[in-house]
Amino acid sequence: MDLLALYMIFGFMIFLLIGMPVGIGIAAAGFLFGWMGFGDFLFNLVPSRIYGVVTKYEFLAIPLFVYMGVMLEKSRVAEDMLDVVGRLSGKLNGGMAVALIIVGVLMGASTGIVGATVVTLTLLTMPVLLRRNYDPGLSAGAICASGTLGQIIPPSLVLILLADIMGESVGTLFAAAMMPGLLLAGLYIGFILVLGRLRPDLMPPIPAEERAQITGWALARKAVLAIAPPLLLVAGVLGTIIMGIAAPTEAAGVGAVLSILIAALYGRLTLSMIWEAAKGALRISAMIFFILIAAQVFSVAFRGLNGEDLVQDTLALLPGGETGALLFLMALLFVLGFFLEWIEISYIALPLLLPFFVAAGTDMVWLAALIALNLQTSFLTPPFGWALFFLKGAAPPGVTTAMIYRGVVPFIAIQVIALVLLFNFPGIATWLPQAIGW
Repeated sequence: MDLLALYMIFGFMIFLLIGMPVGIGIAAAGFLFGWMGFGDFLFNLVPSRIYGVVTKYEFLAIPLFVYMGVMLEKSRVAEDMLDVVGRLSGKLNGGMAVALIIVGVLMGASTGIVGATVVTLTLLTMPVLLRRNYDPGLSAGAICASGTLGQIIPPSLVLILLADIMGESVGTLFAAAMMPGLLLAGLYIGFILVLGRLRPDLMPPIPAEERAQITGWALARKAVLAIAPPLLLVAGVLGTIIMGIAAPTEAAGVGAVLSILIAALYGRLTLSMIWEAAKGALRISAMIFFILIAAQVFSVAFRGLNGEDLVQDTLALLPGGETGALLFLMALLFVLGFFLEWIEISYIALPLLLPFFVAAGTDMVWLAALIALNLQTSFLTPPFGWALFFLKGAAPPGVTTAMIYRGVVPFIAIQVIALVLLFNFPGIATWLPQAIGW
């Protein structure tokens, strides 16, 4: 049985390497090796597991948050925010890159959809940054880093699924991820400001004549109109969750409605936009739920083949006890991020390893924040970082893959630094939930 459990993991990896879609591959591996071990008896449990997924109330938040993000992306909120924040940065070296990070924080707290955010920021800012003589690699790295902040800053699909996997409330993980997400954004901004001071040629400021086109009250008014609605949206969604007014699913419904109202406020709401946003949300949500359902087959088969006991025995042999196992988990997730997407890692690696940490008494809230921050690196690490693919597909022809890979390296290093800080100072993640009383 132990050998079949190992073969099932390797079989799934082979299915991925030959190009099989993730959802089909994970279900196929589970069915094949589960049948080899137990025949069809084991899979009598699968329908009840699938029913548990599709009827889980908390999962209603996924399509609602996705719809909110798609609607904001189509209403071009990021375009307005980026223009205003870039002008407010004035003559600062790297001001536009700093604006990118700030907009990434606001968009991450508003949408949480990496693909939409990265493509939007690339289309809007890459031509402008190149025209202003920014280094192409650095521009690509800043865009990718900014666009992926939505995976750690709530509301985040990563956190919603981690809450289900780890048995924690969505609101608690939202609160736990807030400070690590802001810490990461702050480290990004600090790096850009220092590099701008050391190498001003890489990030020149906005020309004075362009800054002079709009100043004073006109700029202030434009800033309020561009930034206030997304901030109100963030406050309406996260504020109601953290203050206990609404559950995450209810807050997601509020966010979906507010995103429609924001589009109407900007005068851009049309029936076709509502229809396109609904189709986009349906497509993304269907992909997520298909993988969720397929993962139930894999999970049932792995448990039936005593895979959990095998993993726990292996982790117990590692030196350093709980700390050694945590370091192994962080290293494993980081390496898997080079080849797999976050949702694949979440539903393959985590269910295999988490029982050991539950038995060891590890703080699940802190562990979830560590995992979420680690999973974010999977969007930036070559060769299969999805943010890199999104940017390459939308970037001008002169931006090469080598430039993009070079540009993301310092931002990956910053993510590792943030992960080390969170590992050594758990209070970064646990302070806010404890302060709220969660």
